[in-house]
Amino acid sequence: MEQKPSVGWVLATLALCTLLPSLGTSIANMALPTLAAAFGVSFQLVQWVVLAYLLATTTLIVSAGRLGDLTGRRRLLAAGIVLFTAASGVCGVASELWLLVVARAAQGLGAAVMMALSMAFVGDAVPKTRTGSAMGLLGTMSAAGTALGPSLGGVLIASFGWQAIFLVNVPLGALALVLSQRCLPAERRASTTDRASFDTVGTLLMALTLAAYALAMTMGRGRFGLVNVALIVAAALGVRLFVWAESRAASPLIRLTRFRDPMLSASLAMSALVSTVMMATLVVGPFYLARTLGLEAAMVGIVMSVGPVIAALTGVPAGRIVDRLGAPRITVSGLAGMVIGCSALGMAPATRGIAGYVIPIVIITASYALFQTANNTSVMTDVSPDQRGVISGLLNLSRNLGLITGASAMGAVFALASGAGDPATARPEAVAIGMQVTFAVAATLVIAALVIALGSLVTADRSGRILQ
Repeated sequence: MEQKPSVGWVLATLALCTLLPSLGTSIANMALPTLAAAFGVSFQLVQWVVLAYLLATTTLIVSAGRLGDLTGRRRLLAAGIVLFTAASGVCGVASELWLLVVARAAQGLGAAVMMALSMAFVGDAVPKTRTGSAMGLLGTMSAAGTALGPSLGGVLIASFGWQAIFLVNVPLGALALVLSQRCLPAERRASTTDRASFDTVGTLLMALTLAAYALAMTMGRGRFGLVNVALIVAAALGVRLFVWAESRAASPLIRLTRFRDPMLSASLAMSALVSTVMMATLVVGPFYLARTLGLEAAMVGIVMSVGPVIAALTGVPAGRIVDRLGAPRITVSGLAGMVIGCSALGMAPATRGIAGYVIPIVIITASYALFQTANNTSVMTDVSPDQRGVISGLLNLSRNLGLITGASAMGAVFALASGAGDPATARPEAVAIGMQVTFAVAATLVIAALVIALGSLVTADRSGRILQ
């Protein structure tokens, strides 16, 4: 009889630990103009407030998950929350931009720990029959953080100054720390042998490789120069070195044999593709709404918030559907819905106005919530306890890499299709064409993910892994 409230408190704790990292990204994005004015620097420099956080979470999330597997998840999660909270406090009192950027990198490291281990804890503390609901809740909180960031940030900046967008994390982080210690199950103590087997070389190689790729995708705003090419080459070399090192490590960060599992490889590939598409909605939407439809900035913000709100509202019901009907079929259904939504935007004439944009976005984001919940559930349900952290980290990494790639690649497609170096100055008709082409490409990417999903279904069906 005591299990239900215990699971409820566990989910509340994990939900808060998922909300804070997401909020940390979106709330800082909208504050960049204010921060540029406050520190008297260019927009290119102030972008490092976001990039430092993004780089830290992307490069270290897999390592954080693996370290949690080895040393104990509750212990490491507590350390991540403390780091995130303390770094937020430093951000709030920073008087120089360099200090703010360094503190944001530390905050991103704490966020990487929180994101990786929150998902991993689902397998430790939630019954398998409720895994889908738990994943849906975590997806809801991630989307809620994204949706809440701009509006909450605007209120806090207007009322208390830019420092408040960081200081608000301090009491919330303290609450997350208390809940994690009281509500999450204690883990086994790792043996001395396990603690000594952390793959330092692999961790360093992965971090440098991912940092090179992330910088290549984010520098130049989608325009590739010599520096971007050099970083891509460095990332490719890093991948080769990482594979070589992992094949010889006694206790590798990632066991390469895991990628022979077609279900895991398919899930990671689909997550990256779909996240690339979701970033297109954030890259293209503001230009289309402002330039083609002629909306004021406030109205653009309202329309842009529809997607995250729909994703937040869909997450929990999506989890219940997954628990009832099974993850593989819902994965396919979610992808099919995304194809429909992207195709609708790819063919939408500007004469349909706001409704012609919002309705497909609702379809895309609701379908994405279905896919994300089902995909995460299918991966995490049967993972062995000693691998939950690293697999959770890989899932989060595939999503982050998709978002980073989407910001650059889909932005470049949009700019090229618009026929202008800067879409902000392109003619309204050109922006409309750019939007249609971009989402036609997006639909193609989702179709590729759907083909992967169907192939995975066939493989799983042959091996008897699909639940009836």
